[in-house]
Amino acid sequence: MAYLVPSEFVTKMVDAGESKIFMSTRDTLIRAYMAGAILALAAWFAVTINVQTGQPLLGAVLFPVGFCMLYLLGFDLLTGVFVLAPLALIDKRPGVTVQGVLRNWGLVFCGNFAGAFTVAVMMAIYVTYGFSTEPNAVGKAIGHIGEGRTLGYQKFGGAGMLTLFVRGMLCNWMVATGVVGAMISTHVSGKVLAMWMPIMLFFYMVFEHSIVNMFLFPSGLLLGANFTFVDYLLWNEIPTVLGNLVGGLSFTGLTLYATHVRTGQKRVAA
Repeated sequence: MAYLVPSEFVTKMVDAGESKIFMSTRDTLIRAYMAGAILALAAWFAVTINVQTGQPLLGAVLFPVGFCMLYLLGFDLLTGVFVLAPLALIDKRPGVTVQGVLRNWGLVFCGNFAGAFTVAVMMAIYVTYGFSTEPNAVGKAIGHIGEGRTLGYQKFGGAGMLTLFVRGMLCNWMVATGVVGAMISTHVSGKVLAMWMPIMLFFYMVFEHSIVNMFLFPSGLLLGANFTFVDYLLWNEIPTVLGNLVGGLSFTGLTLYATHVRTGQKRVAA
C-alpha cells in the first residue's frame, strides 16, 4: 500500500494547493470541467441504482467510483481546492496571495458547474427521448430530489438554512478526507481504498455536496420539477458552498496542517 506518514502527505497537500493557484486558466478550467462531469455521471449512476434496486446503500457503495476516477486522472473539484489552496497561503508560499486563492476557487466553480450541467442536459435528453416523452423513473426521482432539498429546507426557514449549512460542513469534512486519501499512498489500490470510504459515508448520509448538486438540481429544472433556479441558489447551492468551505477547511485541512506541519513544542520530561 506504500503508506505515507502524515507529515509527508500533509506537505503534499500544501504543495498541491500551491500548484493549483499557479496553474494556467486553461488547465484549471479543463480539469474542473472534467471533474464536474465525471462526478455528475457518478451521481446519475447512483440514483439509477437506488431506483432500480430500492437499496440506497448499494448506490452509496458504488458512487465513489466517480470520485476515484476524477482524482486519479488529476482533475479538480471545488470541494478539494477549498481545502488545499488556503494551506499554501497559510504556509506563506512565495507568490501565493488571497487573490490567487479566490481566482482558483472562482475558476474551479465555473468549470465544475459547466461540466455538471453538460451531463445534466445529456441525462435529460436520455430519460425523455430528446424531450419527447415524460421522464422515466430515474428522471422523476432526480426531480423529486431537487424539490425535497430546496423547498424542503425552505419550509423550515432559518432552521432549514442552518440544517443545510451543517450538512454542507459534514459533507466536505468527509470529501476533503477523501481528497487527502488520494495522497496517503503511492499505489493506486491504496489511494482508491482511502478515497472510497469517506465518500461512501457522505453519500449514504445525504450530506450536501455543491458539485453533486450542480448536476441534480439543474437536472430537476430541465425535467420540469416544481422549484425555481432562485430556489436552487438560495435554498441549496449558496449555503452548501459555504458549508463545504467551512467544514472541509476547518475539520480536515487546518487540523492536519496544525498538528503535522506546525506541530506544537514537545513537552519536556520533569
